[in-house]
Formats: sequence, C-alpha cells, structure tokens
Amino acid sequence: MFLNNNDGQINGNSIIVTGRGRITAVPDLAIIRLGVITSGEVLSDIQEYNARISQSVLNGLRNMGIEDIRTYRYLIDKIYEFENNLRIDRGYSVQNMFEIQTGMLDTVGTVIDVAVSLGANLVESISFEVSTIDQYYLEALRQALLNGIEKASVMAEVFNTRPDPVPKRIVENSLPVPLSRTFFRDELAATPIEPGTTNIEAVVTMEFGYS
Repeated sequence: MFLNNNDGQINGNSIIVTGRGRITAVPDLAIIRLGVITSGEVLSDIQEYNARISQSVLNGLRNMGIEDIRTYRYLIDKIYEFENNLRIDRGYSVQNMFEIQTGMLDTVGTVIDVAVSLGANLVESISFEVSTIDQYYLEALRQALLNGIEKASVMAEVFNTRPDPVPKRIVENSLPVPLSRTFFRDELAATPIEPGTTNIEAVVTMEFGYS
C-alpha cells in the first residue's frame, strides 16, 4: 500500500508523517546599534573629537542604568571627492559604533533620544530578540511530536489499523535559531518601533510501524 502527500505517507509497513509545532513568543531583549561619526582633515584631531563625544554618550547611557554596552565597530576611512576627473583628498572619517543590550524594552526610545542628544549621529539598527529561545523551541518541538502522533493515528484509522505506540524513526528537521525583529536605519524615522511577537517553529518527520 502506498499513499503520499506533503505531510504523510503509508509506504510498505510504515506510516511516515510530518509533525509541526508553533509557539508565539514576545521578545524580551532589545539590541541597539548606534554611534558617532566625525570627519575632518587632521586625523588625530577628529579621533580625539570622536572619543570625547563617544565617552559622553557612554556616560549618559550608563547614568540611565545601562551597563551592557560594547564597541562592535571602529573604522577610519579616507574621504575623497572627484571633480573634473580629479580625485581630491578631503581628509578622514572616524566611525565608532556601539552595541547596547537592554531588557527594558519600554526605554528603547529614551535610550536613542539620550544618545542623540549627547552627540550620537548614526542609529544603525534596533533588534528585538527572544533570549530564552531554547525554552520556547522545546515546547514547539513537543507540539510537533504530538501533531505527528495524531496524524499517524488518523491515517491508520482510515485503513482499519493502528500505529505502533513508539515510532521507529524520528528526524528533527528544524533547529532553534536566534530570532529577531530588526529595524534598519532607513525604517527608523517612519516606522513605529514596537517589539511585536515572533513565531518559533519545530518540524519533525516520524516513521511508525503499524498492525
């Protein structure tokens, strides 16, 4: 006997099904990437100016009680302009970018406002993530297994048989992966910044004997 569709099949002496589970989670962690860009002709001067503004931003954020801050990018670039097919040296650009993590999601707007008021002039992105992804994924996996058992039982019942209580084989077709909802620079001005929700899914293939 052979019966097949996308989620289940009866082949020989086996019932093979795909089980699916889904959990909706609310993000509990905000990751903000912002920083300071300065430019000028004398590299040492703009580095010093950048460092002074960056330290002011860091002090302001720490005064808010935010301690999880790290430098994730520091760049020095040459600036050139082209006029009449000639390359003209316009000095240097220094970029110092920070990654800020906070569980106080309702303060994200305030964090950005404070940083900008103290001299930050680039807000690169804001991400909302689920920090306990494994916990949610295990629940989705449990649902996927139960879904697979239910499908196998229904298929077997139609053909007046029943699946074995323990599957012969289970293949996990999904993995817990970090999930985030990210707003990039071009979206920030026009998009309301809300963490929203995210779906965590698990998929398994299960093979049952039947009698």
